[in-house]
Amino acid sequence: MMIGLTKRDQMGPAINGGNKRISGGYLAVKRINAIKSAQIYGHIMTRALNIKATAPRAKKRPNSIQQLGRKRMDNYAWMKDDNWQAVMRDPALLNEDIRKHLETENAYTKEVLAPIDGLKDAIFEEMKGRLEPEESDVPAPDGDFAYYHRYRKGDQHGIYARKPISNNDIDTVGEEEVILDADALAKDYPGFFNLGTIEVSRDHKRLAYTLDPKGAENYEIFVKNLATGLTRTTGVTTSAGGVVWAADNKTVFWVERDENQRPYAVFRRDIDSDKKAELVYQEADPGFFVSVTESDSRAFIEISAHNHTTSEIWLIPAEKPGGKPQCFSERQNGRQYSLHEQGGYFYILTNADDAVDFQIQRRKVSDGSGSWENYIDHNPGTLILGMEAYKDHLVYLVRENALPRIEIVKMENGIRHSIAMDEEAFGLGLQGDQPYTSQFMRFVYSSPTTPAQVFDYDMNSRTKKLRKTQKVPSGHNPKDYKTERLMIKARDGETIPVTLLYRSDLDRTKPAPCLLYGYGSYGITIPAGFRTSRFSIVDRGIIFAISHVRGGMAKGYQWYLDGKLEKKVNTFNDFVDTARALCELGYTTRGNIVSHGGSAGGMLVGAALNDDPKLWGGMIAAVPFVDVLNTMSDDSLPLTPPEWPEWGNPLKDEDAYDRIAEYSPYDQVKEADYPPLLITGGLTDPRVTYWEPAKWASKLRDHQIGSAPVLLKINMEAGHQGESGRYDSLKETAMEYAFASSVLGRGSR
Repeated sequence: MMIGLTKRDQMGPAINGGNKRISGGYLAVKRINAIKSAQIYGHIMTRALNIKATAPRAKKRPNSIQQLGRKRMDNYAWMKDDNWQAVMRDPALLNEDIRKHLETENAYTKEVLAPIDGLKDAIFEEMKGRLEPEESDVPAPDGDFAYYHRYRKGDQHGIYARKPISNNDIDTVGEEEVILDADALAKDYPGFFNLGTIEVSRDHKRLAYTLDPKGAENYEIFVKNLATGLTRTTGVTTSAGGVVWAADNKTVFWVERDENQRPYAVFRRDIDSDKKAELVYQEADPGFFVSVTESDSRAFIEISAHNHTTSEIWLIPAEKPGGKPQCFSERQNGRQYSLHEQGGYFYILTNADDAVDFQIQRRKVSDGSGSWENYIDHNPGTLILGMEAYKDHLVYLVRENALPRIEIVKMENGIRHSIAMDEEAFGLGLQGDQPYTSQFMRFVYSSPTTPAQVFDYDMNSRTKKLRKTQKVPSGHNPKDYKTERLMIKARDGETIPVTLLYRSDLDRTKPAPCLLYGYGSYGITIPAGFRTSRFSIVDRGIIFAISHVRGGMAKGYQWYLDGKLEKKVNTFNDFVDTARALCELGYTTRGNIVSHGGSAGGMLVGAALNDDPKLWGGMIAAVPFVDVLNTMSDDSLPLTPPEWPEWGNPLKDEDAYDRIAEYSPYDQVKEADYPPLLITGGLTDPRVTYWEPAKWASKLRDHQIGSAPVLLKINMEAGHQGESGRYDSLKETAMEYAFASSVLGRGSR
């Protein structure tokens, strides 16, 4: 039983943004006024920030790179530590010159942002006040217990607990038993602390958990005896974070990372014996990552090898955990599939046979190599995002016409029915923590104005029971806010879904400042859900907008395909076109928009910055993937080979080289009057290595012809996810939002 984590969803995010088209009347209105006030960021920034601070000037050590008959120069390649793999494990090993430079950058950022420390603290307290101090998950039934995670007042990490129940009924719980006190455990790790998996054995006698003490996503595996309370380490310190128990309650499976931080192999071990861990599966292709989980019925251990476009699954019966894994179906380039076992069949969610938006096929469990037959046909334009199997039902989540919907099939008769919602924009997702034998399924609903609600849905009676509504202790009235869904016309004629959130009392006869957020890679769709932190932006009279650009799957899988490889430029154009359209429609004005993106979204805002610097009033790039050409040319980095299908391989493909070079934010920096820029990174980040934002900040500063600051904040004790802890993680968001509010002239509110 996994506690506090959502069941896997191989084909997409568990909770995906719902999208609904609004009437064309909004697009017919063009209020182009207050244009003369557009380029105001410099004056506002001058008042809000300490721009008199002396900016660092990094040393230039020219490094000439010859590749595919092309030459490029990198003055800041030295910021990549030659021993970076060791630094991931022990940050104290960082080269001293690099450390001094990063510390100087941090000191400069602190000095520039000092005048808005009060605002940052105020926003932090606002966000903290919107979190329920003693919040708890809805208990998830499993056998004779219901498991859950909850926070006590002041907790950063909370506790994991269970209560006895009868007949899977969580309304008949007994007294609480704490099985892991994460806050107490965190005291032994003052620098950084993050739990990966919390997994209870099937007999409910032992707990396996994984712990990352550095932020580099290398986890140590521990096993706790729930009867005695004794905890011991397994000696595994480089796991990818997941642990799976076999049916014998003593064999555990996990994935380990190689020296380049890639999850590459599955191991197993009988934790009651002194035998060493046994290699179960090792992936030979560095372009494929490995994961391990269990089937919906828990009858099989599933080993998956996959990249962004191709997958392959190997199976081991959970009752015979020492067996040799058997391949379900060998990998075929471009074919993805996931398995969901039910009623003697494997139901296969796949894009096989040109099913761009995926279909569901099936094969008998007993037929080891038989062909797949169609069960739910491919319906172009209706994307199947994920599915779950139950003893009597099959559940799958779809998105059609940019709107999510849950479909349920009663297996004895094949009758289907839907669960749908009717707000203009919302998030809807499968919670996935009900037992396989249950007649109930659990889902989560929210919208930008509506707090999250957790429902248990009776698949037989078609009735739902509200289990939890997210509380906002400081107060929240949905009527105080308005959500809109726009369909913006892109330069090539496509329509881009855009979600807006703003206060109902915002004067819409005048343009307002805007924070525009985007991502647009790997098919990930940003949900139009409820995020309490955003109200610290919106309550200051700023419009919060999400552009659902190509590269995500807001409008189906083709929307993703139209934003990758040779079509990647569509992602950046969509974002810029969204900002320009919001100006034309009178929502905001040029120079009064702060762009915000993280990781691959940092690439998005970086490319958009290079495209039209004067469009933006500021930019926030969190752990940004911006040194794209160099990173995709370094096959020793963790994510490079697996991501060639996403970006192209510039080591072998001249077209890929030229294409990436044309949009890579680091390579496309130019002389410009850039707005205020806030860039963040993490020293132990294995996904976007620290030197990418560090190099980019220095190069941007070299080419800045205006007076606005280029700020770099590197977390010296964390990785890709930033600070750990429920409240500490808010501090980075508070810094970003204080920066955005200030450069948009709303810092005093």
